[in-house]
Amino acid sequence: MQNFGLNLLNVIIGLGIILGVLIIGYFVFSSLTRFDDRKEITGGNTAAGLYMGSKLLGLCIIVAMVSYSSHSWLQMIIWSLIGMAILCLVYLIFDWITPQFKVCEEIAKGNMAVAQLLRSIIIGVSIVVGTFLM
Repeated sequence: MQNFGLNLLNVIIGLGIILGVLIIGYFVFSSLTRFDDRKEITGGNTAAGLYMGSKLLGLCIIVAMVSYSSHSWLQMIIWSLIGMAILCLVYLIFDWITPQFKVCEEIAKGNMAVAQLLRSIIIGVSIVVGTFLM
């Protein structure tokens, strides 16, 4: 019970960092897509919601693994931002190696197969990247 105050403070700081990283991640990921994520999601495009949710879940996985091994809040933020950059790079590489279709166009059309494929890739890469960053 002696460390309750310190533990509570750490939880509050950690939540603040994850919320900040997620908000930044949402805007960074949205800037990469060639459609309006918010409009597609609020319009009921399940593929767009699944895709954005997967990117944010992947970012949470990275932040969780980084927070486990970081020795300071600053390290956690820096490695989380590096993880975010890696997820952006994965998207760009995937879009580049699939010239037969454009990821953004397929997601905007509601193509769930592409969204499911990307979800698996994003979450898998997040686990691997999070492990590397630990």
